[in-house]
Amino acid sequence: MVESNANSMSITRLLFCGPHFPASQQYTKEYLQKYPFIQVDDVPLDEVPNVIGRYHICVVKNKRFDANLIAQAGQMKLLMQFGVGLEGVDIDSATKHGIKVARIPGNMTGNSASCAEMAIYLILGLLRKQKDMEVAVKEKRLGEPIGETLLGKTVFILGYGNIGVDLAKRLRPFGVKLLATKRRWTQVNDSSDGSPPSNSESVDVRNLVDRMGGPEDIYDFAAEADIVVTCLSLNKETAGIVNKKFVSSMKLGSLLVNIARGGLLDYESVASHLESGHLGGLGIDVAWTEPFDPEDPILKHPNVLITPHLAGVTEYSYRTMAKVIGDCALQIHAGVPLTNIEVMN
Repeated sequence: MVESNANSMSITRLLFCGPHFPASQQYTKEYLQKYPFIQVDDVPLDEVPNVIGRYHICVVKNKRFDANLIAQAGQMKLLMQFGVGLEGVDIDSATKHGIKVARIPGNMTGNSASCAEMAIYLILGLLRKQKDMEVAVKEKRLGEPIGETLLGKTVFILGYGNIGVDLAKRLRPFGVKLLATKRRWTQVNDSSDGSPPSNSESVDVRNLVDRMGGPEDIYDFAAEADIVVTCLSLNKETAGIVNKKFVSSMKLGSLLVNIARGGLLDYESVASHLESGHLGGLGIDVAWTEPFDPEDPILKHPNVLITPHLAGVTEYSYRTMAKVIGDCALQIHAGVPLTNIEVMN
């Protein structure tokens, strides 16, 4: 643990943006409560521009940090995510202003394992027809509906980073065939789809899948799979990657699960293929706009399941990430190198 020395009389201020994912700030405050020289605050999203100049560290959550907002962060030393997604941060602008931008590698905190478990939850919910089961309970009908099993299914993991690897590990005992694609396969253990490895795990994770490929294989793999799970990070290359061509390539009646970012899926393409019956089911933990409109027509389909962006929100992962954030605050206060984070610039 880093203790304060010469800086002990000063205050290092840490800001959490917005009300969503409340356990992030709650657990961080609990971890840092014995360090009075670290101040932890949270403010509504629309208040961030008014106060950002007072803070040294910011956990961005779902606040967009463009060049204008970053220019107002005169004391900022570190912009962080409580997890891995940084698509809302203008990293180039932060770099110009001397601000580090970082995320917490998912394989260090249990976040990727939690997301993988949520993917399986959604897969099983679709296969066993969760919404129909709820109706059957209300109507006192037994032995209905007839669901499906994972046994013998082919699952395509689109994005074989930490989440994809943890998903493959957990799916293997179900007796499935696994396909996976990455943008490149130069590393054995990648921290995200295409990033360098962040741990020293000795197992060649490519051996977990039956067949692996790259961007050129996604349509062939989609055509072969009974279930597609998107685990990609969101960037210029991947935005809208599950488009009309991709969904049309999927097997008739196959399932689509997204536990990564809503922007990976083209809304109109998914909606039209649900309506036509080509897409057999949709399970999403992330949506195109968040919070998602509960009255959106896509949710009226009986074969659509949605959860409120909580795949990585487990006691274990959030307590661990809160410790990482808290330690970063202590390290910045003490003026020592940052640890256990992945700096992006």
